[in-house]
Amino acid sequence: MAIDVALLSRVCEAPGAPGFEKIIRELVLKEIQGLADEIRVDNMGNVIAFKKGKSSAKRAMAAAHMDEIGFIVTYIDDKGFIRFNPLGGFDPKTLTSQRVIVHGKKDLLGVMGSKPTHIMQPEDRNKPAKITDYFIDTGLPKKEVEKFIEVGNPVTRWSPLLELGECVNVKSLDNRVCVFLLIEALRALQKSKKKPAYDFYAVFTVQEEVGLRGANVSALDIKPDFGFGLDTTIAYDVPGSTPQERCTALGEGAGIKIMDSSVICDYRMVAFMKKTADAHKIKWQPEILAAGGTDTAGLQRMVPGGSIAGAVSVPTRHIHQTIETVHKKDLQASIDLLVACVCELDKGDWKF
Repeated sequence: MAIDVALLSRVCEAPGAPGFEKIIRELVLKEIQGLADEIRVDNMGNVIAFKKGKSSAKRAMAAAHMDEIGFIVTYIDDKGFIRFNPLGGFDPKTLTSQRVIVHGKKDLLGVMGSKPTHIMQPEDRNKPAKITDYFIDTGLPKKEVEKFIEVGNPVTRWSPLLELGECVNVKSLDNRVCVFLLIEALRALQKSKKKPAYDFYAVFTVQEEVGLRGANVSALDIKPDFGFGLDTTIAYDVPGSTPQERCTALGEGAGIKIMDSSVICDYRMVAFMKKTADAHKIKWQPEILAAGGTDTAGLQRMVPGGSIAGAVSVPTRHIHQTIETVHKKDLQASIDLLVACVCELDKGDWKF
């Protein structure tokens, strides 16, 4: 099955900073029409697609967050330069001269500006960059900027998708690649006419990048017995890395999460996912992420008595930078693994 790069491109390029997911939500709703028995949007903006399972004795939930790291406008100075706060975690050094879109009454393209190195003092050149060093330059004076932009408007990065060999490179693969994964998993279930083992809730969540907020409320609502977080993870397989730092590598298959800083996955779920991958000849690799968390934690904790939770992680280079990179084969393996797991949960050994 070939990866639908055109759809992946639309999903990644759609704007949707935390709390401002309207456009990506509308795209998701359009793409999943006809792929679920029931589709609804909750008060926070999570999209919940329900597929009836072979049994309603238990519930399974998979969550992929729609939001991307971005910014919010905090001030427009007398010359029209825009100041901002981050929405989500950024490595400031990656922002220099990058193009962004300021979303207001009319979208304005801008560029991240900072003090030129030519006029820095020697001691300043050696200091780590800070978010406060940057401003957004739209090329317009204050009067023109304020026709369209106001304090509180969101800002997202501008970066069209490119194919690099067997990889794709674009902004916001964290976590639009898993939004795509979940759409394609629903499509695969519909096409194969396979039923999930148990009632299945595919949830496209909001505000993960600022604290798993959408996943928390949707898990409280659905109360799943089984939870699958869907997110990117570090592929530190580049020059300068060491084997013990690697976490995952591109082209080595879907990541099966063991733990990150917010969750220790249920060992029964980890064993089930490994066994299922092997049975279906799906390439996989173990994932332990030293820092960073995902919606998996919300699925595990925000349920009375907790859920049996694990995660499918897509190995990704350059996470939380201006662009990110994933391998098509890892993405396909991740889709296949989720579908197989959801359909075979009734075959798992869930005893302690």
